[in-house]
Amino acid sequence: MDSTGILLLGVAIVILYLISTINILREYERAVVFRLGRLAKNALGPGVVFIFWPIYKMVRVSLRTVTLEVPAQDVITRDNVSVKVNAIVYFRVMNAPLAIVEVENYLYATSQLAQTTLRSVLGEVDLDDLLSKREKLNVKLQEILDQHTVAWGIKVSLVEVKQVDLPQEMQRAMARGAEAERDKRAKVIHAEGEFQAAARIRDAADVIAKEPVALQLRYLQTLADIGNEKNTTIVFPIPIDIIQGWLNRK
Repeated sequence: MDSTGILLLGVAIVILYLISTINILREYERAVVFRLGRLAKNALGPGVVFIFWPIYKMVRVSLRTVTLEVPAQDVITRDNVSVKVNAIVYFRVMNAPLAIVEVENYLYATSQLAQTTLRSVLGEVDLDDLLSKREKLNVKLQEILDQHTVAWGIKVSLVEVKQVDLPQEMQRAMARGAEAERDKRAKVIHAEGEFQAAARIRDAADVIAKEPVALQLRYLQTLADIGNEKNTTIVFPIPIDIIQGWLNRK
């Protein structure tokens, strides 16, 4: 190979090397750059970033919010009920160099921390609180995770307990308890209705006692109601006073 060929080959290699140093980062990406193994102070990007390897090496980090699903965890509540609980964690990288340098794999580390925190926090509450006070538990989980991941440059924005699976026997027991509660409320409502009806009847009796003609009007109204129903049977009430006088004569 003559000198011209060698020169052209060298120029081609240089051009290919320069092209390989060009890296285009999207708006949500940052480049964590190492120079001879030492971390550069600030992350680079977005846009065009030149990385002259092997002196410089780059690690891409996404700054978008990550949706992390926590697998179902076996949790024993404070009142000794075994349940399966899964959750969703929303977080994002706020400091790209910390996310690369301070932890080996921030996604895996956050997932494991979320699983452990979910078991420990929910194991300190009763089943009723787990089912009814989920908002407070979500806030507590978010605060604990955020406190531990801030050293990794990660911000946990939201934690949501997704589903609570109860054992079949516990579901049946809760159904029986709910049915008993509904029966109790129905009986209380019925008794309250009877009490109010008795009070109104008593008031009506007081009115009739003060105005005897009201009883006669009530009798006539009853006859009218019977006639509207096309009933051939007519009931004539006999005053108690007449019967009482007849009994006294005997």
